[in-house]
Amino acid sequence: MKTPLCEMLGIDFPLIAFSHCRDVVASVSRAGGFGGLGATAFTPDQLEVELKWIDDHIDGRPYGIDVLIPENVSIKEEKGVTVGALAERIPQTHKDFVRDLLAKHGVEPPRQLEGGPFGRPDVESSLQRDAALKLLEVAFHHPIKLIANALGVPPQSMLDTGHAHGVPVAALVGAKEHAVRQVQAGVDIIVAQGGEAGGHTGEVSTLVLVPEVLRAIKPIRDVPVLAAGGIMTGRQMAACMALGAAGVWTGSVWLATTESETSEIFRQKMIAARSRDTVRSKCRTGKYSRQLRSAWTDAWEGPGSPGPLPMPLQSLISEPALHHMSMSGTSRCGGIIPQGVGSGPLSPVWERDREWGHPQLSPSPASSPIKGRAGALRKEPSNFDACPWSSQETLEGLPLPPAVLYRANARKFAA
Repeated sequence: MKTPLCEMLGIDFPLIAFSHCRDVVASVSRAGGFGGLGATAFTPDQLEVELKWIDDHIDGRPYGIDVLIPENVSIKEEKGVTVGALAERIPQTHKDFVRDLLAKHGVEPPRQLEGGPFGRPDVESSLQRDAALKLLEVAFHHPIKLIANALGVPPQSMLDTGHAHGVPVAALVGAKEHAVRQVQAGVDIIVAQGGEAGGHTGEVSTLVLVPEVLRAIKPIRDVPVLAAGGIMTGRQMAACMALGAAGVWTGSVWLATTESETSEIFRQKMIAARSRDTVRSKCRTGKYSRQLRSAWTDAWEGPGSPGPLPMPLQSLISEPALHHMSMSGTSRCGGIIPQGVGSGPLSPVWERDREWGHPQLSPSPASSPIKGRAGALRKEPSNFDACPWSSQETLEGLPLPPAVLYRANARKFAA
């Protein structure tokens, strides 16, 4: 399966895996896809460490980064604003609301309910343009092959820098009007992200959005369009390609892999979730994002809620609390934390596995030994309900249509 995206990025399969975890990025790229690291949560020093690790473990395969430079955010024109300074703007009513919510569910509130999950009040907010561009400066000291931006048209400096380095610039959109603006601004790849997607997302479904975007930008110039949103299986990928997409951008499907840093509590919660178990809410970042419904999302939408704060203030009060619960390792946190995830459930991946008869991915403990490059990362499952798969398994065995599976696994099945 070769598309213009493969030629542009130097990859075997037209699939991009977005992840905040460097292990997922490296694994997917090594397997022939393209890993994209979410860089917004890192400081420049932290990003340098992450990219250096990827360089050392990716076997020379291509990868890229994703940043978040919102076009419409309250601190857009402010300069040098630290996380600590922003935290001082959070009303006491919101701090009390979070403390009471955690206490109600038996969770000890963290000492600091604002200031970011890592307690760095002295760092600049990465949602400011200048701070995000500092991340790009770090990234361009590494052999990245793509930069992507969400929540608006990337600044001209981002486009100019990317093109000066010969690196294409991608942009995520949730409506055809957004795609037209992005193409007119000069982006090289459009990611048409339907409302099924996890994280920040719009309301138009992937099935409707992809052909709308293709028709809207065709008169302007030829730009590859990737489909995103709820893509968990090979059938869904094939359907998007049939709509005219040059490939797919995936995210939620990687959260349950062994390489992901997702805690076991929430990995199991995601695998058990149904397609109707997600909601679009502002309760995590201040902008609408899709996440698993939980006591957290219900509380912020309930009658006693003070209402979510605008971005970036809401993140400064939600992320410390959610990070604290994620790291606690206690099962009672599973019912309150809202993991950002697309509306396509992960369980059909297992259903497809049984339907296609992959012995390598079968939940049976009697699975045959595995050969080939994915075998080094694969772990034998012990039961159906508690077995995360690996990122290379996902790439080589899950979201790709049969024809690509055959090509990707020819050597493995030949033995």
